[in-house]
Amino acid sequence: MSDNASDVTYGSYLSLDKLLELQAPRSPHPDELLFIIVHQASELWFKEILHELDLLIDAFTRHEAEFALFRMGRINALMRIVSSQLSALETLPPQHFAEFRRHLGSSSGSQSVQFRAIEATSGLRDPHFLHVLQEHGDIPAVVRKALSRAPLQELYLDLLRAQSIDIEALYVGERPSTLFFLAEALLEYEQEFGLWRFKHVQLVERVLGPLTGGTGGTLGAKYLARTIDQKFFPELWAVRAKFYGSAG
Repeated sequence: MSDNASDVTYGSYLSLDKLLELQAPRSPHPDELLFIIVHQASELWFKEILHELDLLIDAFTRHEAEFALFRMGRINALMRIVSSQLSALETLPPQHFAEFRRHLGSSSGSQSVQFRAIEATSGLRDPHFLHVLQEHGDIPAVVRKALSRAPLQELYLDLLRAQSIDIEALYVGERPSTLFFLAEALLEYEQEFGLWRFKHVQLVERVLGPLTGGTGGTLGAKYLARTIDQKFFPELWAVRAKFYGSAG
């Protein structure tokens, strides 16, 4: 039985009827729709980032450096999109958010399972992060799967070891290699992630104030500020200092 593609329309292909019914404000305030759409759109992009991370891990496992570099280019583009979306919420005045905030109940962005899975896949394993994962009950399956995998940094180092190359060698010589560009793409990902965290802190401070607690009982901007210095690729950062010796 063949697929009758002629019956597919723009609306049916994208399931727009279902998609556009998913925005259900709980208050009469008109700005709540913006709040919902930005967060739902972010979750859709998180879904795609996780999909791309799966493909990236497969490329690493197969030692396909060129394909891994291609995937990193897309992942970094997606991170820029997720980060830029926050600018829409910067137009939300604090007095407007205050009018519908109580309707959010105990919900908090810290409960985003997909975002936690991205963090875990990327390499977060510190005790504080693991504690945060358990604050909302059993760790979701998608996050457990991410934690069971080797972090991205380890996968990249495995790729170097397979070719008998150390990190320092990537930064020697006049002609950068594919592995060099891949290392730099990973650091770009780290920077884009850090930029998203920073913009998120600034947004929360702008809407809630720097000392106001977040929704769901979180510490708000104070907690988010602590996450800015988290690193997925400490060895890729550390190698830079080796070229400067003890010089001040």
